[in-house]
Amino acid sequence: MAILWWKKGKSFEIFLRDKPVELLLCLTRQNTNKYPSMLAKEARCTYSHTVHLLQKMEQQGLVRFEKKGRLKIVQLTGKGEKVANKFEDLGKLLM
Repeated sequence: MAILWWKKGKSFEIFLRDKPVELLLCLTRQNTNKYPSMLAKEARCTYSHTVHLLQKMEQQGLVRFEKKGRLKIVQLTGKGEKVANKFEDLGKLLM
């Protein structure tokens, strides 16, 4: 399966690790505004690594950043919500 993902490109590559999945799932929890620093804390990840992953996710159309004053709010796109839901379903199947 990993070979198939590798052939399809970089969008699959980032989800072979747990932190990107954890970040997506953090964005599905609660309906509050999420900032990169909050997500880093929730995912137990460094701030710089979190921002790097979020930028990759933005390039793939999974998240978007909305600037409010000096703050950047991170939101899932429709595509990101679908992917996050699939990971939640997969997690339930594996339990």
